[in-house]
Amino acid sequence: MTIVTISRGTYSRGKEVAEKLAQALKYECLSREIIIEASKEFNIPEIKLIRAIHDAPSILDRFTYGRERYMAFFKAALLKHLKRDNIIYHGLAGHAFLQEIPHVLKVRIIADLEYRIAEEMKRENISAEKARHIIVKDDAERHKWTLNLYDIDILNPQFYDMTLHLDIMDVDDAVSIILNTIELPCFKTSEKSSRKLDDLSLNAQIEAALVDDFPKAFADTKNGTAFVSIRGSLVDEQSIVSKAGAIIDKIDGVKKAHINIVPHHIEE
Repeated sequence: MTIVTISRGTYSRGKEVAEKLAQALKYECLSREIIIEASKEFNIPEIKLIRAIHDAPSILDRFTYGRERYMAFFKAALLKHLKRDNIIYHGLAGHAFLQEIPHVLKVRIIADLEYRIAEEMKRENISAEKARHIIVKDDAERHKWTLNLYDIDILNPQFYDMTLHLDIMDVDDAVSIILNTIELPCFKTSEKSSRKLDDLSLNAQIEAALVDDFPKAFADTKNGTAFVSIRGSLVDEQSIVSKAGAIIDKIDGVKKAHINIVPHHIEE
């Protein structure tokens, strides 16, 4: 039992790898579903959220606390699914939230630019020049997105357990390598790593529940006990603690919550 996240670029065939891997393992395969769930919570049409993800982080700034709200809902939806284990996720920045979870195998799929251009030309019936422009622009936007929103560089190899180059190998080779790798003991779900993922998921559920009222809230839980920091005025401490506590009490899995107010002048 394990989880595999696959980071991929346009026409790198990462989607094919993910789907074949899920089929071989009989695992659930997730990608766009997480965006759909986040869009429902975000209360904006799915297409607008997808456009925001694809184009640039600045689009989210048009919404009140857009980045914070998007991050909260996306992270909560993703981690809620991953708690079920036996999942292949090939979508936006899955590895960004899971660096501290040891049983998650984080894979980066890459392919040569010229190959990707040829695929774009074939599928869209366009010139090489136009295909190159589209792919280079798309890569730049993905890179910009993750740097601005998640503060990570998707090109940094330290975020992945392995990088597979699909010019050297084909899809079946990549699937075979991943299948052999997840048999290693370090990528098997353990009681300790499962608890870590549960805590991480509960953090995300708390932050998503609080984000509309307290967009700068941060949660850190351990075995059901939540330590929540909220930026605010100490003058309003009692009302903030009361309101946040009422929201947190409704979240399944929270046994006890400790709420700390972080004064504006200290954080800023």
